[in-house]
Amino acid sequence: MRGVLPRGGISLVMIAVVFPGQGSQKPGMGHELFEHNTFARQVFDQVENATGINVADLCFNSDEAKLRQTQNAQLALYTCSLAAFYALKDCCPGLKISGMAGHSVGEYAALAAAGAVSLETGAKLVQKRGDIMARAGELRPGAMAAVLGLERADIESALAEVKNGVAVIANDNCPGQLVISGDRDAIAEATGLLNERGARRVLPLNVSGAFHSPLMEDSAEAMRVALDQVAFRDDSTPVYSNVTTEPGADWPELLEQQLKAPVLWTGTMERMIADGFDTFIECGSGEVLIGLLRRIDKDKRGLRVMDTATCDETSAALEMN
Repeated sequence: MRGVLPRGGISLVMIAVVFPGQGSQKPGMGHELFEHNTFARQVFDQVENATGINVADLCFNSDEAKLRQTQNAQLALYTCSLAAFYALKDCCPGLKISGMAGHSVGEYAALAAAGAVSLETGAKLVQKRGDIMARAGELRPGAMAAVLGLERADIESALAEVKNGVAVIANDNCPGQLVISGDRDAIAEATGLLNERGARRVLPLNVSGAFHSPLMEDSAEAMRVALDQVAFRDDSTPVYSNVTTEPGADWPELLEQQLKAPVLWTGTMERMIADGFDTFIECGSGEVLIGLLRRIDKDKRGLRVMDTATCDETSAALEMN
């Protein structure tokens, strides 16, 4: 598989599109594309029609605190990611995309962009997921923390010594940047152990639940009920799974597991690179995933689409091959 340039020429690159997860949201996200790109605006309209939520108002007029709330952040990210994706398609109509991936909730945007589900169906699933995860902390309170400066093996060794409950790796984002999740007392204990082992920093995250951990078992089961009502197409562009790092097939199972299993982003990027991908375009708010890519493999190219300017920059960069 090879990427096709916007004006029809054959490139020597293999292109993937990736979509960010929770934490990339910010007030005003998507506004410039909404104002200047018809396709991006249609995404906002379709998500509002599907969910009953005025996502434009949510993205453009919320403060950081409101937008940080799980149910708000996830739907806003989904909408802005797909708005950016369709702006990219508009800007580069001949672009050949050979694979996709999304970080946590970004995986739903990837599935919609790939054609595995409709935009509206994906929006309803994300709305359900956000509501379930927002309630997760009430059902079983938990905590999460980012661990900087330690490798996975060192973190796993420390977590194996935790005695005050569940503490597991939730996100393997890139070498030296992982996230742990579990019971509050267990994460507090793990923080001390990790500091003793030389972590540069262990930063508590502002979340109510222990996402991507076994504490999400009940939430994952509730999400599975909604997932089983959806027919996922199997002839879509390949989407690499957070859970397995491989192109996914049984998406109801994978997305259920994703809520209680770690996001293996490092492994996903490494697998995609091994499969031949050398250009990654991040669509949505911010450029977190491009930053992680630099830490995983600095020789691979990261491009971004957040607004009209970055869309034009990406188009120009692709044409230069």
